[in-house]
Amino acid sequence: MSGAARFDFTGSVVLVTGGSDGIGLAIARAFQRTGAEVTITGTRAAPADYDHPLDGLRYQKLLVEDCASVREVVAAQQRLDVLVNCAGMTLREREHEQEGFEHVVQVNLSGSNCAARAAFPLLRDTGGCVVNIASMSSYFGWPRTPAYGASKTAIISLTKSLASAWAKDGVRVNAIAPGFIATKLTARVREDEQLAATILGRTPAGRFGEPDEIAGAALWLSSAAAAFVTGVTVPVDGGFAASGL
Repeated sequence: MSGAARFDFTGSVVLVTGGSDGIGLAIARAFQRTGAEVTITGTRAAPADYDHPLDGLRYQKLLVEDCASVREVVAAQQRLDVLVNCAGMTLREREHEQEGFEHVVQVNLSGSNCAARAAFPLLRDTGGCVVNIASMSSYFGWPRTPAYGASKTAIISLTKSLASAWAKDGVRVNAIAPGFIATKLTARVREDEQLAATILGRTPAGRFGEPDEIAGAALWLSSAAAAFVTGVTVPVDGGFAASGL
C-alpha cells in the first residue's frame, strides 16, 4: 500500500478479528508492514486451511459470537495497542428469518462489543484505540440483508457510546464505513452486471474500492495523527454516500 510507509507502528501490538481474509487481512498486513506485531482471528482451524498465505501473522481460531472465547483470545495478548473489529458476516435472504437475523447480529454487533469491552483494560494501559468496521449498510437499506444493515447501523452508535465512555481513560474508539470493496463478500454484486453498473453509476469514483484503501484509514485512525479523533465513522466509499444521484 503506497501510504503505509508514512506510519510507524514499531513495537505496537495489534489484534484484528476477522483478519484472515478480505478487508481484515489487508488491515493486518498494513500494520505488519509498518512494524506492528499482529494477531488475526479466523473461523478455520489453522492458517494452512486458507487458500492464501498468512505468514508473519499470529493466528487464532475464533468464533466471535462466543464471547467467552473472545475474552480468552484478547486476554492472551497481555498487551494491546489497537483492536480492529473486522469479523462479520451476511446471510442475505436468510436474514429475514429470525434465527438468521439473530445470528448475524450476534456476530457483527455483539462480537464487536464483546471484543472491545474485553480489550478495554489493555487499551487503557497503552492509551490504545478501537477501530470498528461499519458499512454503507449503516446508512442505506438493502432489501436482502436486514440483519447486516441493522448490525452495521448499530456499530456506529456503539462506536459513539464507547468513545464517549472511554475518552476519559485515554482510549479512542472510531469506525470505518467501507463502500463497495472488491472482496469475496461483494463477489456476487460485482458479477451481476446490472447491479454492478447501478452501484458504479452511483459512485463518483466510478470503481469498486480495494481492501488496501480501507487499511489506510485504519492506520490513520490508529495513529498519533488522529489523537483528537474519537467517536466518528469515516466513510471510505469513493463518494457513494455523498452522491445524490
